[in-house]
Amino acid sequence: MTREIELYYWPTPNGWKITITLEEMGLPYNVKLVNIGAGDQFDPGFLKIAPNNRMPAIVDPEGPDGAPIAIFESGAILQYLARKTGLFGGPTERDRVAVDQWLMWQMGGVGPMAGQAHHFLLYAPQLDPAQDLPYAKDRYRREVARLYGVLDRQLARHRYVAGDFLSIADMAIWPWACLWHRQEQVMEDKPHMQRWLDELAARPAFVKGKAVAAEARQNAIRDPKAQEILFGVKAGQR
Repeated sequence: MTREIELYYWPTPNGWKITITLEEMGLPYNVKLVNIGAGDQFDPGFLKIAPNNRMPAIVDPEGPDGAPIAIFESGAILQYLARKTGLFGGPTERDRVAVDQWLMWQMGGVGPMAGQAHHFLLYAPQLDPAQDLPYAKDRYRREVARLYGVLDRQLARHRYVAGDFLSIADMAIWPWACLWHRQEQVMEDKPHMQRWLDELAARPAFVKGKAVAAEARQNAIRDPKAQEILFGVKAGQR
């Protein structure tokens, strides 16, 4: 019997990548919540698994050669799970290259840029004192729009991101892209992206993965302690 993977997780887009993938692969897992608003990511025990103090991370008790392995960085986890199971990594070598490049596109582009859009559009204006920065808001809003234009053009040619097969690239991009409204984007000019968003949102594994520990997600916008932990800014600090 396959032993449970330990998943160090908080319900954010990067966390959803892994729960969705584990659900799609049918792998058993045990969630260990890492409350990033409370500072759990700095716990010495967690840092032994994820030295960059970021979740998600996993510990697979049945790693290479049967020995346990700890892995941090969501992209590395996805690639590992695809190799472990032989699922969603692409059916041919040419397909695997396509999956890898779109996964890297998410890791280097959509994730960081959408994350900055969330920060400057949602969180920074709620700091004390408020940091309502039009230049930063416009910069990240525009860059996310550019990236989603790239995605829409790719999806005009293929059912899924890397081709006509579901892959870990879709599982990496969708959790960020499904929050397009928070990034102040529009979908009217991106019909292929909208089609893809809707199709994946209807998959049971995506629904279940995104719902993991949803009740634990807290609103850090007005929580001064969480703001200090997450953003390094104390209330009243300029």
